[in-house]
Amino acid sequence: MKKIERICCIGAGYVGGPTMAVIAQKNPQIHVTVVDINEARIAAWNNADLSKLPIYEPGLDEVVAEARGRNLFFDTNVDKAIDEADMIFISVNTPTKTYGKGKGMAADLKYIELCARQIARVAKTDKIVVEKSTLPVRTAQAIKRILDQTGNGVSYQILSNPEFLAEGTAIQDLMNPDRVLIGGEESDAGREAIEALASVYGAWVPQERILRTNVWSSELSKLTANAFLAQRVSSINAISELCEASGADVNEVARAIGTDSRIGSKFLKASVGFGGSCFQKDILNLVYIAKTYGLDEVADYWEQVIIMNDFQKRRFAERIITTLFNTVNDKKIAFLGWAFKKDTNDTRESAAIYVANDLMEEEAQIHVFDPKVTEQQMLTDLDYLNTRSSGANRKHLTVHQDPYTTLENAHGIAVLTEWDEFKTYDWQRIYDKMQKPAFVFDGRNILDRKQLEEIGFEVYSIGKGSL
Repeated sequence: MKKIERICCIGAGYVGGPTMAVIAQKNPQIHVTVVDINEARIAAWNNADLSKLPIYEPGLDEVVAEARGRNLFFDTNVDKAIDEADMIFISVNTPTKTYGKGKGMAADLKYIELCARQIARVAKTDKIVVEKSTLPVRTAQAIKRILDQTGNGVSYQILSNPEFLAEGTAIQDLMNPDRVLIGGEESDAGREAIEALASVYGAWVPQERILRTNVWSSELSKLTANAFLAQRVSSINAISELCEASGADVNEVARAIGTDSRIGSKFLKASVGFGGSCFQKDILNLVYIAKTYGLDEVADYWEQVIIMNDFQKRRFAERIITTLFNTVNDKKIAFLGWAFKKDTNDTRESAAIYVANDLMEEEAQIHVFDPKVTEQQMLTDLDYLNTRSSGANRKHLTVHQDPYTTLENAHGIAVLTEWDEFKTYDWQRIYDKMQKPAFVFDGRNILDRKQLEEIGFEVYSIGKGSL
């Protein structure tokens, strides 16, 4: 079996950075280089001040502190790292296409293809290429065709090694994974490549948790896992509206069904909707793949999960408008949270973006506090929707560094991220300085509704009828 001495990872984002940091920490004998053409991002990874890392994940700073400069390196010289590596991880962005065939559904593979062409151009020795990005089924085949066409006598093995990290707990998930999935070619060379990667993970992951499959099963398992998880969120969210109409409490319903061992309690938390880079993208990918095979009923089934999620975000914005006497024109609506979930600075597909956008359409003034997300990121998120000009977005969005100034004089408060600190605020002090009636819209069901109502707030919690 080939001994891996040097690993290169192309892409220093939410997956590449933390994954390589843990691999380097656990394999001090392997030289690991993370490369990215984004110079500012690499500079942030190399910053002496570990609180300035480009990604916020609890525990990541300690892992980087131990391995960086020893056997973990961050660099912009992509060619050099490719040339020297035995194993190359591709961990670049695969956003949903915004143009052409498959627009709005298929994954955009242009960055993956650029990676493959760069590897083909640079490589002079045999390489194991590992797909780490979330990819549609049969991408490995496309990568292999590009690599094999170069004709410079280099032989490649392509492995699929999807990530199953949850942002906010990524380091924990890497240290103690439910499973590591490695898909490869069903040949002697393919099996040898699988074992080479298995030995890297084997430094800390028990062998029985390292699953070996063919490439297609591995690629499809990732999409399917995310689709099943997202389906649970949309299922409980569909019930949340029924709870509000009927006077049931969605938390009680979730607890009752969650104690059924066949169902289990995870991912049954009603909310303003799921966000993040994976769920929506992977389901749309699954929908697109099903359609390309002519499986329309399968496609429609999974697409409904997304439709339900979009509806939940829209419904939350509409509830704010109708509660505030059918107009939010020039009213101050304060958002607590912008990240798609707590303990991360990632905002991709965050519910906050869409709720803010809907309220801005009604001329509301949005004031935001999030402990980890920058003003620049929030504006970028809104500009990406292309609903209005950049200037108009700036006019309607104010970002604060202090939660109490964010909430002062607000007509309504919307909780969009479940940051723990929101529960510890002095809600009496907040109430005293708000416009009356003082409305709270808890999009994450994290606040003590009874306590807030005793103070004098009018509270809307998702999935709970009016008391």
